[in-house]
This record gives sequence, structure tokens and C-alpha cells, in this order.
Amino acid sequence: MTNNDFAFFTGTYDVANRWRKDFLDPTEGDDRWEEFPGITRAFVHFDGAASFDEIEFPTKGFSGLTLRLFNPATAQWSLYWASKRTGTLFPPVTGSFGADGTGVFHGDDEHDGRKVRARFIWSGITTDRAHWEQAFSLDNGRTWITNWHMDFARRTATDRVA
Repeated sequence: MTNNDFAFFTGTYDVANRWRKDFLDPTEGDDRWEEFPGITRAFVHFDGAASFDEIEFPTKGFSGLTLRLFNPATAQWSLYWASKRTGTLFPPVTGSFGADGTGVFHGDDEHDGRKVRARFIWSGITTDRAHWEQAFSLDNGRTWITNWHMDFARRTATDRVA
């Protein structure tokens, strides 16, 4: 866990999204999920201790951004999400990367008026790919409903769009 943990996430990525139609419905089945594309542009700042990306979901008609800040006193990251739909900054999830390169982050939030515990996991990180997933818990982390997956594929210089 260093202040450069998100250095891998610099550049432009195509994003394959898969989310539950109802974020709190634990029922399994492909009909419970929706897939859609995204594109994100990510940057690092503060010598690696800050990371910022803006993501667009062209078929959904909205966008969002994430600010990630490293706290050297706690050696943890705080990740803040904001959506163009709401114009608000959501409460942060905090955590760090383990020795295996997987980042796990937790925080308290609200979804559809219900208090939830949120979990973000970054995994499968290579020079040109990464996986992110979100899960919510209604029972303070005893059980989790994974409700959003993002698979990131870095664009090469020849397929970047201005």
C-alpha cells in the first residue's frame, strides 16, 4: 500500500459494465443484470497520492467521476464518487491494496432510502486491464449483494478518440 497504488489507472479505458437492475435484489439469473458500455479517462496527481477519473455511459445518458486520495498517516485510500445525475458527492469508501494487488474499500452509504454498507474491490490489475466491483450489505457486512462489475481495457494510442 503506497501512494502510487492507482498509478496503473492512468489513461483512457473502454469499460464493459454489468449491473443489477435492482441493486438490492440478491436473486440470481442473467435477467437480473444489464450490460452497457462506458469510457473513462484517468489521471494521477500529487505525485501519485491522488487519482481522478471521469466516466461516461453513452447509452445511459449520464456520467460520473471518482476522486481517490491517499492518507499517509493511515496508509489508506479514500474513494469519493459523484454522479452527474445527482450532482452530489457520495460518502467515501476507505481501504488499501493487499500484498496480492487486490484493493478492498468499505464505507457507509444509502441506496433507495435504505442504509447500506458499501464495498469496492479492485482486482485483476495488469498494465492494460483491471476489474472493479461494487457490493452492498444490508446487515453490516455479514452478507453482500454484488451489484456492479466494470471491466476496464486500456485504449492504445491508435484507438483513442479525442
